[in-house]
Amino acid sequence: MRFYEFKTIKPTSPTKPLTPAQARIKALKDQAKNAQVAVKAERARQKIQAGQQELTKVEGTHKMQSNNTKRNTR
Repeated sequence: MRFYEFKTIKPTSPTKPLTPAQARIKALKDQAKNAQVAVKAERARQKIQAGQQELTKVEGTHKMQSNNTKRNTR
């Protein structure tokens, strides 16, 4: 560290351990936060999957149409 960085560091005071009730509340809050992240990720995954299926369907119909036009022009 450089000398000027020493004065900007704030000393941290030691924190007391949580009581069992506080620890339970903190754990439940953490679980809720993790669940929200998981739901958001799952929605994004499903949205991507639906888009990929739609793209596959469109590409399939496009190939069929191009094959039909090739056959008709011969």
